[in-house]
Amino acid sequence: MVQEKKLVDQVSGWLSVFDDGSVDRSWTGPPEVEFMSKRVEPHERFINGVATHDLTINSGLTVRVYEPERKQNDDMKLPVVLHFHGGGFCISEYDWAMYYHVYAKFACMARAVVVSVKLRLAPEHRLPAAIDDSFSALLWLRSLARGDESAEPSRELARADFDRVFLIGDSSGGNLVHAVAARAGEVDLSPVRLAGAIPVHPGFVRSVRSDSEKRKEFETPFLTLDMVDKFLALALPRGSTKDHQITCPMGEAAPPLSGMKLPPYMVAVAENDLIKDTEMEFCEGMKKLGRI
Repeated sequence: MVQEKKLVDQVSGWLSVFDDGSVDRSWTGPPEVEFMSKRVEPHERFINGVATHDLTINSGLTVRVYEPERKQNDDMKLPVVLHFHGGGFCISEYDWAMYYHVYAKFACMARAVVVSVKLRLAPEHRLPAAIDDSFSALLWLRSLARGDESAEPSRELARADFDRVFLIGDSSGGNLVHAVAARAGEVDLSPVRLAGAIPVHPGFVRSVRSDSEKRKEFETPFLTLDMVDKFLALALPRGSTKDHQITCPMGEAAPPLSGMKLPPYMVAVAENDLIKDTEMEFCEGMKKLGRI
């Protein structure tokens, strides 16, 4: 007799956790938005000016490289944009349609090589797993820039300008941008230079509800307070609260921002974001340091 596994936790529409430790991430929300999470296969031929390639890098991580088509007589080196996807550390993939369409256009319009990292997800892999993966991708770029024998040459990054490397990430990926930038300030990345960090509506919160959270006027099927709470409960190190330095880098439990060696930041905050108050609190702290 096969014993049925029992549901122990759920994030409506996105994720179900069972008593045997398995996780089901099948989309069960409104079907009209399911297209966003459809996976897009890589294509080595140029489509609308960009080719995509999935690579397995030194630590076993998978990355997707978006390479803009070379223009005639164009031998310019291109900046590198290292992307960390969002999803509350628990859902989302680097090859989802919503990321493909954004970063394919980004690579063409900005004339940049975009590298998007396939991150390990919680609750199977709690933080700092996603930070380790993100930082490992940055160290891979350093290995390429140094010509290390352990780093297999990448044709897709042959035109990369490692003096212009930027970090970008949305939602929880914005948390990863800051965490990786902080780690990067503690090591020798040369000849790689972090030229900037771009957290896009990062998931910075506190244990105490902010005014924008209390009002709940910005809750949507894509983001509710219940989703924020459950995702972070599943993702943060066991025993941690939302005041952990990963989710609250401007809080007392985090190292002082003033003591970090950070690149210039550009932070994008959505006007109708549920957690915009704490995002702006981070921005104000960075402004005082002259990093924004």
